[in-house]
Amino acid sequence: MNALQELNLLGCSSLQKLPTSIGQLNALQKFDLLGCSSLQKLPISIGKLNALQKFDLLRCSSLKELPTSIGQLNALQKFDLSRCSNLQKLPTSIGQFNALQELDVSRRLNFEKLPTSIGQLNALQKLDVSKCLNLQKLPTFIGQLNALQELDLLGCSSLQELHTSIGQLNAFQKLDLSKCSRLQQIPTSIGQL
Repeated sequence: MNALQELNLLGCSSLQKLPTSIGQLNALQKFDLLGCSSLQKLPISIGKLNALQKFDLLRCSSLKELPTSIGQLNALQKFDLSRCSNLQKLPTSIGQFNALQELDVSRRLNFEKLPTSIGQLNALQKLDVSKCLNLQKLPTFIGQLNALQELDLLGCSSLQELHTSIGQLNAFQKLDLSKCSRLQQIPTSIGQL
């Protein structure tokens, strides 16, 4: 099994857990668990997938937490956690993703804030937080994401303010604030983009 590069479990809606031996898939680059709505947790061994570049957990609605070992996925470039409606928070170890370029945490109804460790994601180019209805503000670290090109906040109806550090994003190209009905003002620093 050390040659397996892609594992697709898309739509395995009755799958409740993964074997710990999953961490032995040294060559795995793409892991798709989209629609595994009964999956409740990931094994700690998931952090041993050193070659993993794309990890899709879209619509894993029973997933409640991520193991801290997930931060060991050094090759991870794209991570999709959208519609993981029971996922309460992201572990701080998420800040260890050195190669991460795209992070999607959209459509999380109970998501009130982003962990500060996201500010350590130096390669992050796209951050999708759209339709996180309880997200009230962006933390100050947003200005530290030097590679960030796109920030999607569409439908974040509780968002009240953007931090002034948003003006420090030198690579920034796209900002979507559509349907942010409680947004009270845009910081003047936006003129620096």
